[in-house]
Amino acid sequence: MALPKEDHVTLADVLAWDEDLRVELIDGVPVLMAPPSRIHQEILTEIFYQIRTFLEGKRCRVYPAPFGVRLFEKDGDSPEDVDTMVEPDLVVVCDRDKLDDAGCRGAPDLVIEILSPSTQRHDRMVKYDLYRRAGVREYWLVDPDTRTVQVCVLEDGQYYAPQVYTAGTEVAVNVLDGCVIALEKVFRA
Repeated sequence: MALPKEDHVTLADVLAWDEDLRVELIDGVPVLMAPPSRIHQEILTEIFYQIRTFLEGKRCRVYPAPFGVRLFEKDGDSPEDVDTMVEPDLVVVCDRDKLDDAGCRGAPDLVIEILSPSTQRHDRMVKYDLYRRAGVREYWLVDPDTRTVQVCVLEDGQYYAPQVYTAGTEVAVNVLDGCVIALEKVFRA
């Protein structure tokens, strides 16, 4: 749900607000984030665990929400210049130069969103387009209700027909050679 739009809001404005308020910023419009469900958190924890275990001793890093991603921030931008900041459920960043104390500047290599009734449309449409425009190489939409994972891989600036995986299968992470996620563990809740 979007907050009432008074002006064009920037990251500087958001940083001045109550830090307990979870907000994403989409093209200058603040969007409140509802607390996740228990099932959402169990799915997130299992995917995080599997990727984190795989990445042990490797260059790439995995971060669960809340973790700010400033998709379009450029070198020299200040918080007043940033009008898009999202908090994906999980991100993998392989270019450590994109990491700073505030999170990630630019596109992560992998973004995973776990759908809920309140975020499904936002994740499938608004964030899908943001991640594509920003150059996120791989985008997963995890659906707890259908127990499926939709994997979108960026090719020539577009996400083409996604691959859909069901609860009993394994999913290879395209941007992490050799990393495979066991969905039977992810959806066991």
